[in-house]
This record gives sequence, C-alpha cells and structure tokens, in this order.
Amino acid sequence: MRVVDTSAWIEWLIDTPVGKTVGRQLPEESQWVVPTIIQLELTKWLTREIGEEKADQIIAFTEKCVVVPLTTRIALLAADLSRMHQLATADAIVYATAREHGADLLTCDSHFKDLTQIMLISKK
Repeated sequence: MRVVDTSAWIEWLIDTPVGKTVGRQLPEESQWVVPTIIQLELTKWLTREIGEEKADQIIAFTEKCVVVPLTTRIALLAADLSRMHQLATADAIVYATAREHGADLLTCDSHFKDLTQIMLISKK
C-alpha cells in the first residue's frame, strides 16, 4: 500500500522531471491509499492552477483508489505525530493515514526525510 503525498501528485500531474520519477513509483489503484485531506489539497490546487474540469477528473480517479476519511483514530495519531515530528496538520494527517494502513508515503517534501516508511523523491 502506498500514500502519494500532494507534492508528489503535483510533480506527476505537471510532468516535471521529478514527476517522471514519481510516475515510475505510483502503485496500482488497489494499492493506492488516498486520504481525504489529499483530495481537498488536490482540488484546491488543480482548480486554481489548471481548472475545475481537470480537478473533477483527478478526483474521479482518486475514487477508484482506496479513499480513507479522517477518523478519530487517525486524527489522534496525527496529533501525536505532529507533536513528535513538528509536522503541519495536513502533513501529520497524511503520515498518520499511511501509518494506520501499513502504507509507505511517496513524497517530494524533504521535511518527511527522517521518518519511517518514507519514499522521498527530492526536487533537487
């Protein structure tokens, strides 16, 4: 199972050189865990940068994956992880969701680099 962080989604969607590397690491839909917070972040970014139609298409794709809502259990784990690792709220929720589902986290954000179960594809 793999959670793909918003940073990796964006690199992949705009087809950057980093995005091409991300693309080779994307899981099958049945193994792709999508926290609802990522749906929110993607919708905001896609609507602003590319347009509502593309946002609708990508969110429709995420619905074919394993969509995970923010539960109390994940929220409490995220609070602990945020405090332990100084993560922003959204990042803590994404990481907690990955941990809760035994998934690794594919990301381009270096602030995850020292955490476990992280597949970091650096933008540098």
